[in-house]
Amino acid sequence: MINLFKNFTKKKIGGLLLILVIIIAFGFGGFGGGFNTGNQNSIAKINNTNISTQDFMNYLNESGLSQQVIKENIDKNVIEELLSALISVTLLDLEIKGLDLTITQAVLVERIKRNKNFQDENGIFKRTLYEKFLLTNNSSAPIFETRLKNNELQKQLFTYISGGTKNPKFLVNKFYKEINKKLDIDYISLDTFYKKTETFTDDHIKIFVNENAEKLEQDYIDFSYVDVSPKNLIGVEEFNQSFFDKIDDIENQISKNVDFKTIIKELNLSPTSITAYINHDNKETIENKIYNSRKNSIEILEDKGTYIFYNIESLNTKLPSLNDDKFKKQIKNLLFQKERYEFNKEILDKINQKKFDQASFDKLGKDKIRKIKLNSIKDNKKFEINSIEILYSLPINSFTLIADDQKNVFIAKTVNYEEKNITQNSNDFNKTSIEEGAQSKNIILKSYDLFLNNRYQVVINEKTVDRVKNYFK
Repeated sequence: MINLFKNFTKKKIGGLLLILVIIIAFGFGGFGGGFNTGNQNSIAKINNTNISTQDFMNYLNESGLSQQVIKENIDKNVIEELLSALISVTLLDLEIKGLDLTITQAVLVERIKRNKNFQDENGIFKRTLYEKFLLTNNSSAPIFETRLKNNELQKQLFTYISGGTKNPKFLVNKFYKEINKKLDIDYISLDTFYKKTETFTDDHIKIFVNENAEKLEQDYIDFSYVDVSPKNLIGVEEFNQSFFDKIDDIENQISKNVDFKTIIKELNLSPTSITAYINHDNKETIENKIYNSRKNSIEILEDKGTYIFYNIESLNTKLPSLNDDKFKKQIKNLLFQKERYEFNKEILDKINQKKFDQASFDKLGKDKIRKIKLNSIKDNKKFEINSIEILYSLPINSFTLIADDQKNVFIAKTVNYEEKNITQNSNDFNKTSIEEGAQSKNIILKSYDLFLNNRYQVVINEKTVDRVKNYFK
C-alpha cells in the first residue's frame, strides 16, 4: 500500500482501487469541530482535479477514527493509507461522473426500505428502527443516504464494467475440470534429512556466535512492577468508575514525569523487582509483556482485563553468555534453521536448473517415498493451500518443494491428473458457472485497474502530507 503511495507520481494506482474502495466502509462519528481546518492547500492532484487539505480533513472526520488512534499509528503510515483511500474514492467519483451514472431518490428509498435492519419481524419497514439506527451511530439521514448513494453508484460502475459477462459452456467445463481434477503425487518428507538440533556442538555454537556477534546482542532490563487492581487501589473487587479515575490519575502523573517510586508510594503498593531480565521463550507472562513493551520506560499495561504498572530502571544491550543454557538452545535452533534452509535451497536450485530428475528423487527417497491423491485444487487436508495451487499449476512429472500448515517441507512429484467433464444438466453446473463468471469478472476488473493507471496521473504533495502528520504528533 505505501509503496503504491510513494509511486503515485508514476501513476501507480493498480490494486488500490479494487482492494480498498470496493469494500471500504466507514464507521460513524468523527473528530468534532476542533479538527476542522480552513487550510485549502492541495494535498494531492488527479489529472486536473485537486484534493485539498480540507477535503482530506473532512474525510478523516467521516472515517470514524479518533485522533488518538491516528496519533498512535502515525508511524505506521496511517495518514498515507487514508490518503490513498481518499484518492481511490475520488478517482471512482471521476469515473462515475464521466459515465453519467445516476441513481434516483426513489431507488434510494427502496434500498433503505429493503434493509433488514430497518424491518420488523414481519419484514415491514419501520421508520422508528431507521431513526434508532441513525441515533445509535451518531449519524443523520442526509449523511447516511449520501453514503448509500455513493455505494450504489460504485456498484453501478463495476456492474457497467463487468456486467453482461455470460460464458459459454466450454469455458464453464474447462473451469470445472481445472478446479475439480484429481492429482496423484509422490512426495518425500525432508524432516529426516536435516541435521538434528542436539548434534550441534559447543564449537559449532562458538563459531556461529563469533560470526554473528552483533546481530545476536540482546536487551537485558532491570524493572519493577505492581499489579493494579480495584482491590488494591480502592478496596473493592469490581471495576468501577472510581477505579478508572485512579488509572487516569496515574497516567496523568506519568505524563508530568512523576517518578514510579513516588506514585506507588502514594498508592501504598509494594513493587516486584527483577534484574537482568530477557525474554527467552516469548510465553504469555507479565515479565515478557513488560519486556516486549520496553521502548516505553514507564507505562500502565492493559491486557485481558488486568493492569500492570511498570518502570524500567535500566536497559543493557550485550551478547549473552555462552554459559547461558537458554541462549545456547536459541543458537542451536538458529543453526538448525540455517542448515534446513541451505538443504532446501540446494534441492530447489537443482530443480530450477533441471538437474533434479527421477533418479535423484528415487535416490533421495529410497523407502521414504509416499503417495497421495488430491481430490481438487481446494484439497488441503495434507498440504497447505498455496502448495496445492502450485502443484496444480505444474505439468505431469514435475518436481517442486511444498509445505504443510505446520511448515514441514516436502519434495513432491506430479504423477497423474484425472479429469471429468460437467454436463449442463448437472446439479453443479449453475454453481460452477457462477464461480467461473466471478473469476472472469475479476480478470475484467484487473484490466480496468490497469486502464485507470494509464488514464489518471496522480501527484502527491509530500510537504502537505508532512504538515498533516505533524498535526497529530
